[in-house]
Amino acid sequence: MTNEIDIGRGKRGRRAYSFDDVAVVPSRRTRDPEDVSVGWQIDAYHVDLPVLAAPMDSVMSPATAIALGNLGGIGVLDLEGLWTRYADPEPLLAEIVDLPAERATARMQQIYAEPIKPDLIADRLHEVRAAGVTVAGKLSPQRTQEHWRTVIDAGVDLFVIRGTTVSAEHVSSQAEPLNLKRFIYELDVPVIVGGAATYTAALHLMRTGAAGVLVGFGGGAAHTTRRSLGIHAPMASAVADVAAARRDYLDESGGRYVHVIADGGVGRSGDLVKAVACGADAVMLGAALARASEAPGRGWHWGSEAHHPVLPRGERVRVGTVGTLAQILHGPAEQADGTLNLVGALRRAMSTTGYSDLKEFQRVEVVVSPYDPLG
Repeated sequence: MTNEIDIGRGKRGRRAYSFDDVAVVPSRRTRDPEDVSVGWQIDAYHVDLPVLAAPMDSVMSPATAIALGNLGGIGVLDLEGLWTRYADPEPLLAEIVDLPAERATARMQQIYAEPIKPDLIADRLHEVRAAGVTVAGKLSPQRTQEHWRTVIDAGVDLFVIRGTTVSAEHVSSQAEPLNLKRFIYELDVPVIVGGAATYTAALHLMRTGAAGVLVGFGGGAAHTTRRSLGIHAPMASAVADVAAARRDYLDESGGRYVHVIADGGVGRSGDLVKAVACGADAVMLGAALARASEAPGRGWHWGSEAHHPVLPRGERVRVGTVGTLAQILHGPAEQADGTLNLVGALRRAMSTTGYSDLKEFQRVEVVVSPYDPLG
């Protein structure tokens, strides 16, 4: 059912829903939270928590990637960020935090104009590997051809190709585009690609051989793509659409399962619950982890879109600091606003609705019930 509505006489649009528009419904069964499993498996890697950290300089440094790995998640390093442009980015991180709002974008464009250094890519990945946690690094589609060999030689476990949107068929008259299918086929490591926000785009990405697809398009707290480009993907509908593509590709491929990872709009524990309920296997967290006391952004949050040299589509935003990384993931929570104990909230929601693991919880009943903070 398309659920299209008339926008005007000459245009129709499909009604789509954000996480705020939907809610999970309890069922006839409940269970103890201790009996609930929130682990998942991607390729050869078992992950205790359905959480990847967004590859953003305000969220992930080598140290926080290691800390997240030790807590049960996966930290993804931005291999085009400050940590691969500067031997010591700490003074620059401190400067970005202190910039006045009217100068932030212009100064960040200057800071990020420094070239990426391949030896720093290798050094940062080696640092994470030496800690004994899963090593994950991100490149944009535009930089993948230039730096992928350095990433692979450094011993990455998961290769993430992440952009505002990534397609299996990029058309360019200026340069030979990245052939995702050939690229993934020739690699010896699993690749996660995205973002994708529609059934068709996700299905094409799955056919490239990707192990996981990131779902989202400029939906994070630091993005302004709806204002700057007029493009937006309500996340509940996007995740459900991509989950449908996963189901159909499973049949088409004879049993190959591609993981769906919600990337954007998951700022609080309730969003994490609803992302899984709509079909996600895991989530990629940005702002939620930028609130950690260990986060490099020191209570501020920004992504690569915020310092694009020609058309910034994001901004530096204040998210504050609510607790340690461990408190954000595992509690204890000292307030009831959904910023702390995200995994505990997921366990509680699963136990309240009677589901024992994430794949089961994807079948939970969901209703359309727009959230009214005053109601």
